[in-house]
Amino acid sequence: MYLVRLIYTSRVTRENDAFGPEEISSILETSKRNNQKHHITGLLCFNRKYFLQSIEGSRHEVNKAYERIMRDSRHHDAVILGYEEISERAFSNWHMGFIPESSVTKELITQFGLTDEFEPYKMNAESALGMLKALKSLIE
Repeated sequence: MYLVRLIYTSRVTRENDAFGPEEISSILETSKRNNQKHHITGLLCFNRKYFLQSIEGSRHEVNKAYERIMRDSRHHDAVILGYEEISERAFSNWHMGFIPESSVTKELITQFGLTDEFEPYKMNAESALGMLKALKSLIE
């Protein structure tokens, strides 16, 4: 079995006020359940405007998970930042880790992004993964 990592970003479809804690909780609970069943691990970063997520697992299961995400009406303008075979998982402890907006500091954004605002569309796969790993280390 080949392990792959897919990193994507997308925009939230709804207005910021309409996408509250209940929405993100729903996404996380469903994702954890599905990901555990399909041996997928990953990390989601969300700031009420953008999603940035890394998904790891078998090629087949990661592709199926991404297809489900793309059918989710809460996302639009999805862009795959990176897709690669990997030898080990970066987020092996989480079927769906979550980084809340409060953890995304200006210092981290500046270190891994092109601007001081969280704009994942301006990131490449390497910088997105670096930022997600740095955020992971803050919450472990």
